[in-house]
Amino acid sequence: SDSGSDSDSSLSDSELQEAFSRGALKPGLNVVLEERPKRRNDTKGLKQCLSEFRQQLAWVERLDVTLGPVADPVSQSASNKDAVDPENDFQREMSFYRQAQAAVLEALPRLRKLQVPTRRPDDYFAEMAKSDQQMQKIRQKLKSKQEAMERSEKAKQLRAMRKYGKKVQTEILQRRQKEKKNMLNAVKKYQKGLSDKLDFLDEDQTSSQGNKKGSSSQRIKKGPNAKRRYKNQKFGFGGKKKGSKWNTKESFNDVSSFRSKVAHNKGPRKGGKKALNKRPGKRARQKMKSRAR
Repeated sequence: SDSGSDSDSSLSDSELQEAFSRGALKPGLNVVLEERPKRRNDTKGLKQCLSEFRQQLAWVERLDVTLGPVADPVSQSASNKDAVDPENDFQREMSFYRQAQAAVLEALPRLRKLQVPTRRPDDYFAEMAKSDQQMQKIRQKLKSKQEAMERSEKAKQLRAMRKYGKKVQTEILQRRQKEKKNMLNAVKKYQKGLSDKLDFLDEDQTSSQGNKKGSSSQRIKKGPNAKRRYKNQKFGFGGKKKGSKWNTKESFNDVSSFRSKVAHNKGPRKGGKKALNKRPGKRARQKMKSRAR
């Protein structure tokens, strides 16, 4: 029937094997059961089985302690089981901790009374759960991981230094471009007559000599060396040399010494017409030499 097939479809393999051994197995792996066995909680049988395999051993062999939680130091009273919320993780773990603490406080004096050592001696040797070869592999792996982390950290530092170096380099290039632009603007202003200052040349020279060993200001403070002082004492300074032949606005506007006849080759020449004659060529000079011989 459909109801029988529905009820038999939930049978386990062991039940099918038992039905096959009894000969109650029908074609199609169907077993007709009059009534399924009911499950029951046989507490008496369980207690009887427990009493049968329980061994009456001394406490030092069992080390079982059944106690409630220790008194709460804040409230000075043992916490009630109903007061602990099982959904609250903190309260639940604290109740476990206090219960374990109470068990330790109860068991330690009893162990000391039985002269059972509770602390590991200094020369205690315990066999490792893992072999030395396995621990060596783990040590090598940890060492390789540490080296990889150190390499990655060094690479990060190098990248940061390169980034900082590029930043400094770009700042230096921008500063040089700005100084060059300012100098060109000052030169243009000077050429157009809008400014008569030449301070930008001194700034350019000091900036170009900034990378050399010792700045110009330091060299000026130190003063000339002994050789230079001896020459200055013997020959003197000789006045200003640099920029002595440069034109100024006054010398440019002064045209009192200008002579138009001399400037346009119209003035008298030394030697008269002979001075205007050109030098004879190479062949003519050779002929003249041969005739003279």
